[in-house]
Amino acid sequence: MEEKTNVMRLLDAKRIKYSSRCYAGTGAVSGTEVAEILGEDPFRVFKTLVTVGKSGGHYVFVIPSCCELDLKKAAKSVKEKAVEMIKSKELLPLTGYIHGGCSPIGMKKFFPTVLDSSAEDFDTIFFSAGKIGYQVEVSPDDLGKMIRLSFADLT
Repeated sequence: MEEKTNVMRLLDAKRIKYSSRCYAGTGAVSGTEVAEILGEDPFRVFKTLVTVGKSGGHYVFVIPSCCELDLKKAAKSVKEKAVEMIKSKELLPLTGYIHGGCSPIGMKKFFPTVLDSSAEDFDTIFFSAGKIGYQVEVSPDDLGKMIRLSFADLT
């Protein structure tokens, strides 16, 4: 029996359809390695990045694992002058998640979240289930039922 993560429990509570995939013990770290192990298109396996804006506000960007976040596009999408990645050590106290296991669902508090517009090309996308070694597959529309999000070109 596969372990349920907090993200899976939150999806269950809202009765949102998802499937989960486990890759624990494979040593995969990067999103592209995860996509390869899952046998999925790296453009369909998303990573969750947490940033801080010039204003001091925090923002979450969810982009394809094989892409880099364009900080200028990201800042524009949240109407900030600039955004930068937060330091790894700030991630856990801020979100409740560790690097490599960060999910847009179930953070300690809600931060404005932007999903790369490429997600709209897929019926479902994969992202972290909140623990290293676990991914969930959810439709972008259903993710929007879990958290408030907007779409923008981020890469």
